[in-house]
Amino acid sequence: MPDRSRFAVLLPLAALAAGASLPASSVASGTIGRVPSAASGESAYGLFLAGQSAINSGLGDLATIYFSRAANAADIPDISLLNGHTFTAALLAGDVKSASAYVPGASEQDASLHHLAGLTRAVEAMAEGDGAKARAILQSKDVGPPHSAAAALLTPFAAAEAGDNEAAIAHPVIADDRVASFFASLDQGKLFERAHRYDEAETAFRALIASGDPGGLASINLGALLERRGRFADAAAIYDQALTRIPGDQNLLDAKARAAKGEATPLPSLRESASEALIAPASILLIQKQEEVALVYLRLALRLDPTRDTAWVLVGDILADAGDIEGAHKAYLTPKAGSPEFVSARSKLAWSYQSEGKKDEALRTGYDILAAAPQSREAATTMADLLRANERYADSAKVLDKLIAREGATADWRLLYMRAVDFQESDQWADAERDLTAALKRRPDEPELLNFLGYSWIDRGEKLHEALAMVQKAVNADPKSGAMLDSLGWGYYRLGDYQTAVDKLESAVAIEAGDPDVNSHLGDAYWKVGRKVEARFQWNRVLTLEPTAKMKSEVEAKLKAGLDPTVAMSGS
Repeated sequence: MPDRSRFAVLLPLAALAAGASLPASSVASGTIGRVPSAASGESAYGLFLAGQSAINSGLGDLATIYFSRAANAADIPDISLLNGHTFTAALLAGDVKSASAYVPGASEQDASLHHLAGLTRAVEAMAEGDGAKARAILQSKDVGPPHSAAAALLTPFAAAEAGDNEAAIAHPVIADDRVASFFASLDQGKLFERAHRYDEAETAFRALIASGDPGGLASINLGALLERRGRFADAAAIYDQALTRIPGDQNLLDAKARAAKGEATPLPSLRESASEALIAPASILLIQKQEEVALVYLRLALRLDPTRDTAWVLVGDILADAGDIEGAHKAYLTPKAGSPEFVSARSKLAWSYQSEGKKDEALRTGYDILAAAPQSREAATTMADLLRANERYADSAKVLDKLIAREGATADWRLLYMRAVDFQESDQWADAERDLTAALKRRPDEPELLNFLGYSWIDRGEKLHEALAMVQKAVNADPKSGAMLDSLGWGYYRLGDYQTAVDKLESAVAIEAGDPDVNSHLGDAYWKVGRKVEARFQWNRVLTLEPTAKMKSEVEAKLKAGLDPTVAMSGS
């Protein structure tokens, strides 16, 4: 089962019995998988242990049942503690409604959990349409650190839901948190529009754009406002301006295409906007590596707007990282075709299958993505990458053929680079060389391109001086790249400067100690300078590093006869 023990940080630290330690491994065999009843004679302690094991196994919904049954057992010694565990289990599982019914203790030890419970009750009240109740909770002592910023972001939406438009447009005070303050200003612009104060909304958004507009969020919101006011040309100009700062941003490109058609995106509902407000602190928590609390905020956001696909993708990422593969798959399957997040979510699903060894399922998912979004660049590159990962290089190149033809002279150099990989692996060097040369014309200082083409020429014994200059340029740009140092060393080897080759290849091995190619090259260079014992050591090491069948055969031949003229010199 997946290990979700990292989520235990959200649980109260005290044990059910004073001083008792409750590791998941203490659960009696056979308990998980059935739902015991408190009336069956099982103790609260046993049910609690089963709940702990379910949490650690990523089974939040089952954990909720165990903890709930434990709370109803006759021998329960501490109901407030079990309330905390039941609350956390339900929240992690996404059952916000059930979680809101449990109130953890308000002791100093459990203050953070108590404040999270208050935030949860406020979200549930908003989800039920009771903005006044939500606002009262958010402004009470039931919500506090470390959830104060989230409460401040939600409060204006609760006020709006309660019908207090003046309170809704008041900018919340969020001390010492520039990111949260940015989103508070963004939300204020949205609420100005809802209150039909369009000039003030536009002013708020333009002020954010002037201050930098990270991610183009203010531009997208201003453009949407202008669309709804029938000002499509002005909206398109805003999107174009943002694209100069964030070229290729898909959300901005989609918005620009929409404006060009004279189509306006509808005004989000209050709950949809409130849900989006919770995505901001969740994203910050993810950057800070606080995945557990981020997951909780995302669950709360989804209670307000179950169609918030951005949140579903992030939930999938967190669960996948925690080892809950089944939960991650369910999250990635939620966005449907047509959603802006569909391609990204299904691409992650496909790579999850690939990492599990389910290669046919991964490829089938990739083809489904491409069929559902045939014009999507991400769908095409995902399919090409999956095919390449499964050594279907010719098929990968065919997918890239269509994408490169569609993009024409503006095709990204990385597409040419990856098609060159496919051509090289398919023994079509002339085609690979053509793509690399074309890519270098567009990106003449790109280290990866310089190294790829330069090394290929060196390994083939072609244009050695020109190739050496190229890989030297790559190394100058990325001196800590073991692969590029290896190319440089191999270039000197091919030119007969074996001592310099040794120096460069030793540096490469220090960085890429586990690379069979680099170790093989160093062995060859050692042999040429008379360090034959060390050469054999490096070649023997290659055999421990999972070399290809071809490399293994070549190295075994070198171990047998050295670099005798009768043995083909290996470029590995």
